[in-house]
Amino acid sequence: MLAHLCTLLLLLAAFTAPARADDSGFVDLFDGESLDGWVQRGGEAPYKVVADAEGGPEIVGTSVMGTPNSFLCTDRDYADFVLEFEVWVDPAVNSGVQFRSNVYDAPTGDRPAGRVHGYQCELDPSDRSWSGGIYDEARRGWLFNLEGDEHADARAAFKPGDWNQMRIEAVGDSIKTFVNGVQAADLSDGMTATGFIGLQVHGIGKPEQAGKQIRWRKLRIQETP
Repeated sequence: MLAHLCTLLLLLAAFTAPARADDSGFVDLFDGESLDGWVQRGGEAPYKVVADAEGGPEIVGTSVMGTPNSFLCTDRDYADFVLEFEVWVDPAVNSGVQFRSNVYDAPTGDRPAGRVHGYQCELDPSDRSWSGGIYDEARRGWLFNLEGDEHADARAAFKPGDWNQMRIEAVGDSIKTFVNGVQAADLSDGMTATGFIGLQVHGIGKPEQAGKQIRWRKLRIQETP
């Protein structure tokens, strides 16, 4: 009887283990075939899966006129974690990845109900080059930009028009970002402890910015106790 019970418990553990977890504890956020596990919020910029892309499956967002910032969000929240992904941003547009983010339940100031707000890891292919900076979307604005000589290495780390490897570490009040292995932000802030992750397609104001792509791949997360 005891042997049968042990076998049953092992089978249950196998069926409830996280999908696609590797030996380091990272779990894929994107199954490579669909947008299962994701929900769109905010604007109406389209997102699609390109499963046969060179370099691995991608989530591709495309900018459109006449819609506010769009966010493709995980359907669950995360508190303490390490998030890694690769991203390609068309140099004509701006983007970011939300984390520990939420939506307003009711209108707040000039923000309508349902508006996404929270921490954002900036993706900035412009000459300013603040990729890896931390912006508080629809709330407090910049929390950690990359102005000054002390951030010159971080500004130089991002490669416009190419794939970039990003890492976000959020543990307690400590938030750190890395761009191609170079540390960008080092912030202590405890305003929000948990929330969803969101892939942003920024709203645009010029017709020539329409149809520009942001592409994400190799999205994986390691939750920490």
